Amino acid sequence: MEEKTNSEKTQEEKMTSDEEKKADVKEEGKKEQQENSKSEKPESKNQEEAAKEPAKEEVKESRGVPGWEPKTKLGIDVKNGKITDIDEILDNNKKILEPEIVDSLLNVKSELVLIGQAKGKFGGGKRRAWRQTQRKTKEGNVPTFSTMAVVGDENGHVGVGIGKAMETLPARDKAIRKAKLNIFKVRRTCAGFDCACAELHSVPFKVTGKCGSVRVTLIPAPQGTGLVVGSELKKVLKLAGIKDVYSKTFGKKRTTFNLVKACIDALKKTNLPIK
Repeated sequence: MEEKTNSEKTQEEKMTSDEEKKADVKEEGKKEQQENSKSEKPESKNQEEAAKEPAKEEVKESRGVPGWEPKTKLGIDVKNGKITDIDEILDNNKKILEPEIVDSLLNVKSELVLIGQAKGKFGGGKRRAWRQTQRKTKEGNVPTFSTMAVVGDENGHVGVGIGKAMETLPARDKAIRKAKLNIFKVRRTCAGFDCACAELHSVPFKVTGKCGSVRVTLIPAPQGTGLVVGSELKKVLKLAGIKDVYSKTFGKKRTTFNLVKACIDALKKTNLPIK
């Protein structure tokens, strides 16, 4: 065997040194990948936690009306989820100053009471929701529209409001807003003398409400009787969640304003203790 020359030895040494360098580079690359993977894990956890946090905020915001910025302490508590039942507010006699509180706690429905009359010969016009009046001025007649709205969830909560404006739609919006602010709780039960069911379908006892010369008396009725009242009072009782009742009315019943207010006065008396 011939001995290797110096040039061949130097080439072999270079080859071995290059291979060692490549191996060192590979090992350093693996270490860097492991370190990056370790550093990425907590970041991924933080990202998951951050993704969960806005979801919680959305749940809290969904309790209120979208875009609602409460101005009262009661409104802030409702939006933050501290108060989830409107009975907590009504039982403690807290004043509701924002209609969004009712919208966020109840699924309310609204109806307009027919308090006005369209123009017709000899008073023969049809009934309508807006009552129009005019004010005489030097520039001419200035019309004003007023309406009465009833809101309720058909489950023991109802309210009535009156709105006035120079146009019909603003008057309606004012009436609905005031009705939500005036919402109250109605006590219901089965109190008919010939009914013994467990459903909440009638007033608990005989109650009488008064407004002006109008008096409205509500009497408990058995299940299946229906609402034996005037057409405008049916709207109030239906939204209050009462399905069966007898009634008596006295006084100037054609004055729908006083008729509805007398019915509301009777429903408020259902919360009084039985003597």
